[in-house]
Amino acid sequence: MTHEIIMAGFGGQGVMLIGQLVTYAGMLDNKYVSWIPSYGPEMRGGTANCSVIVSDEPVGAPIVTEPTIVVAMNLPSLDKFEPLLRCGGTLIINSSLIERGAKRLDVKAHLVPGNDIANELGNAKVANMVILGAVIATTSVVSCDSISQAFAKMFIKKPELLVINEEAIRRGACYSK
Repeated sequence: MTHEIIMAGFGGQGVMLIGQLVTYAGMLDNKYVSWIPSYGPEMRGGTANCSVIVSDEPVGAPIVTEPTIVVAMNLPSLDKFEPLLRCGGTLIINSSLIERGAKRLDVKAHLVPGNDIANELGNAKVANMVILGAVIATTSVVSCDSISQAFAKMFIKKPELLVINEEAIRRGACYSK
């Protein structure tokens, strides 16, 4: 199975991090992977997205033109990438910042209040992890175990971040069902 994913939002929302985590977790799950970042002209607050491919077969080209999964952390990202989503694909919408659902009826849309849940947990910075939990629960693109391992390895010098981020992922996974 091949998952082609576009994760998008404002710079600073952590879309690159969740893309890297999915890619790393895919490697841990013995999958073939690719990750390509794309930044807008501004740094923090500008647009940012990444393309991720996780596959059972070698990845021929790392370009995602017709994603199976789209993660929209803000409205401009939803407006830009929803039309590209493959029929029957999965759309994860951060409903804390986006006041509308999917316009398309041929996709599976999941409204997840990432920022609201992160605030309930006491750390607004983990909204991306809430959304990541929803992605994993709704698509099984990678295993929860591999995400935890990838996070622990990427943040080996900041082990104190592991507990809150794992809780955010768990909350996102529970919310999406």
